[in-house]
Amino acid sequence: MLICRSPATALPNLQGILWSHPNHRVIQIAETKDWFPRAQRKKSCLTRCSSQEAEYGKKGGGPSWKSWILRGFSPEQTLRLISGATSSPICQFIESPQTFLHCVDPRVKMVWLLALVVLPARSHIYMRVGIVIYLSLLSVLVLPIRVWMDQLGRVAFVSGILFMALGFGSDTLTPATQLRTPSPSMTGLPNIPTSLGGYSYLLMKLGPFQLTRKGLSLASTSACLTFTIFQSASLCLTTTTPEQLASAFFWFMSPLTSFGVPVAEVILTLLLSLRFITLVFDEVRNTSLGIITRRICWQKLTFLETLDVFFLYVRRIFKNIFNHAEQISKAMIARGFRGDSRTHEIYFFSDSAFGFLDFVSLLCLFGLIGAAIISERILI
Repeated sequence: MLICRSPATALPNLQGILWSHPNHRVIQIAETKDWFPRAQRKKSCLTRCSSQEAEYGKKGGGPSWKSWILRGFSPEQTLRLISGATSSPICQFIESPQTFLHCVDPRVKMVWLLALVVLPARSHIYMRVGIVIYLSLLSVLVLPIRVWMDQLGRVAFVSGILFMALGFGSDTLTPATQLRTPSPSMTGLPNIPTSLGGYSYLLMKLGPFQLTRKGLSLASTSACLTFTIFQSASLCLTTTTPEQLASAFFWFMSPLTSFGVPVAEVILTLLLSLRFITLVFDEVRNTSLGIITRRICWQKLTFLETLDVFFLYVRRIFKNIFNHAEQISKAMIARGFRGDSRTHEIYFFSDSAFGFLDFVSLLCLFGLIGAAIISERILI
């Protein structure tokens, strides 16, 4: 688009359609031979000029305020993002393809989960990064491509934001304190000699923000711990059935029954919760898709009307979830459950046996723990 302050008659070498304005402006929508120096690289100009965007304000004579409104973000896009985020299986068991992680005993997986929660906080930064890389490669090998791309992308995004916020924000603002001791020049003592090894507490400075060794340690610990917790739990839930997880928890918590802990009730609650996760994600996705298919004209709704639609959306989700919970309770009552978990036997339908893969997994875990201890003592 070419805009010039001279009248249309003063531009004889313009070829194409010219649109003149009363205040002597010319807009060309075609090819031109002679152009301004910065626009000589372009041979053509394709533009769309609507009547609402081209017309001036009725009172002030300036451009319309509607042209300054940010367009492209609508409630429908929010609903599409919600439906797309819940379309992939999150914390759900994936039966196929069968991998070696599906055959590992669930008790060994629980021990691995506990170790992966403790190790990032008690190991060197090299070990933290190594654990993150190990979990990423394991996710690529075990999970389908659509699942691991979605999960790794979101977890890496959250961990990256946490790393940037803690790394550049922990030591950016220096405390406004004043030393109580006098300087060495006043006391006659020699200054402390500088390090000859090139040690520097400040690693990077980006404007008002700075990355120090303390910030790097804090940021790497928090980010790696966040990534490890989310991704290891996701791997465990996607390769282990809820019944197997409940049986593993029951095996670990069975000694607590002698202390009066209601282990059977806890295990039954855990089993129902693991089976209920899938229903929650399905209801969120189906309700959002139901609103999208109705093709609501969001531009004609006011802010309060749009807010009312989202309140109805949330209310519908909770209503459907409560209906599912009522159906589950009726099904349990029909099968003889009367509220006492001790008199009701729970069938896990999983026969856990310690095999060769479990032995190799425990050896790898002991090797990882030993490497973490050695790296903390040797590496500085």
